[in-house]
Amino acid sequence: MHSDARTSLFEEPDTATKPELLVSAVLHLMSHYAANNSESGPCLKLGSIIERHLRALADFPDLSPVLRATCQQLSDQWAAVVERARPELPKRGFLHRLVRV
Repeated sequence: MHSDARTSLFEEPDTATKPELLVSAVLHLMSHYAANNSESGPCLKLGSIIERHLRALADFPDLSPVLRATCQQLSDQWAAVVERARPELPKRGFLHRLVRV
């Protein structure tokens, strides 16, 4: 794969992109996520990119309603996966917030 093609998979999906390219990209990204997830844990960036690609497909006006609904459901599921994998920030008390200000 050329470096230009690999870079384009990780960029924000363009609304002018053909849906076939978005489907191809998101399937490719999902396979990388699955392969890398077992090695080093979930990758938040990759999961977020997958979610954005699925959301772009769900918003694509020329797709069939069934495919748009499926992409919307998957986008919501990937958003939840990313949220669960996000490290929990330590809770700071009121006094700590006052001192930082």
